[in-house]
Amino acid sequence: MTYNGENIYIRFIGKDDTEDLLALTQRNRTHFEQVSPKRDESYYSQDFHEKMIEGWIKQREEDKRYVFGIFLKESDQLIGDISIFDIKRGPVQNCTLGYGLDQEHNGKGYMTEAIQLLLTFAFEEAKLQRVEAGVMPRNIGSIRVLEKAGFQREGLARKLLEINGTREDHVIFAMLAEDMKI
Repeated sequence: MTYNGENIYIRFIGKDDTEDLLALTQRNRTHFEQVSPKRDESYYSQDFHEKMIEGWIKQREEDKRYVFGIFLKESDQLIGDISIFDIKRGPVQNCTLGYGLDQEHNGKGYMTEAIQLLLTFAFEEAKLQRVEAGVMPRNIGSIRVLEKAGFQREGLARKLLEINGTREDHVIFAMLAEDMKI
């Protein structure tokens, strides 16, 4: 399943993307470590990435997590990933948004475009009603991306997640299906 934007497209990450995803992760290790939970050294290995992608495929089949690669249209280069996870069904119909972009491509509007494409999937295909995202208050770039994509700021979750050994506050944003202008 592919969703096309103006400059990028997103599609499910598969086993054939293992080497490119690993290279992206290794190339951006320092950049990603600033905003991600602490990772064991094994995370940066081929074996770990193969198993991680296998897990994502299984979770997709179980309607628990959907992980897309973000690709440049002009070159088909993998420049990031975007996902929805912690999917809750029944009366809730909610999930959490996560994403990461190669630092070389920050500030070009690619992530805003990827989020809009993912929201189309979340609301039209997955039939969710609410997508949430949490961002550390100091991550101004990510906050701007969510606001440009139409997310509404809802509040502060104190010490929500451990990042590099420190519990960090996160600003909570959400987008509802009815907020999306599809």
